[in-house]
Amino acid sequence: MPAPYKRPESVLVVIYTPDLKSLIIERTDFKDAWQSVTGSLEEDETPRATARREVQEEVGIDTDLHELQDWGICNEWEIYEIWRHRYAPGVIQNTEHVFGLLVPELFEPTLSVREHSGWLWRDWNVAAEAVFSPSNADALRLLPEMAEKFGARLIPQGNA
Repeated sequence: MPAPYKRPESVLVVIYTPDLKSLIIERTDFKDAWQSVTGSLEEDETPRATARREVQEEVGIDTDLHELQDWGICNEWEIYEIWRHRYAPGVIQNTEHVFGLLVPELFEPTLSVREHSGWLWRDWNVAAEAVFSPSNADALRLLPEMAEKFGARLIPQGNA
């Protein structure tokens, strides 16, 4: 039996290519709200397991075929008012675990139409300006640094 309320712990997965293009997806329940892949941890789930599940559910790819990176970043943010009803009374803070997923090239995602209505590939800095969540924008701005940290074989921008 599922828990009556969402767990106030989630993941954010920045999906990117070697030339630092990032996939952003548009929410269906919040007009013009673009984001990276996100999702709440289920009852006994680890952040890595949630990242794997959410990427599969939201964009239709298997993280086992790519490089899923735990960036070691945890954000604390206030849950948006429009979604607070999903959490236990009085819960207003969420803990977010940040991951990166390096894919070899652009792909056409298979969206969960219940959750997302559109998708775009954008340069990391353009994607950072497009997303609605400040923690998502911060993660996208960290992309060049985190990709280098994880030893991603990057293609210099402008040479792709």
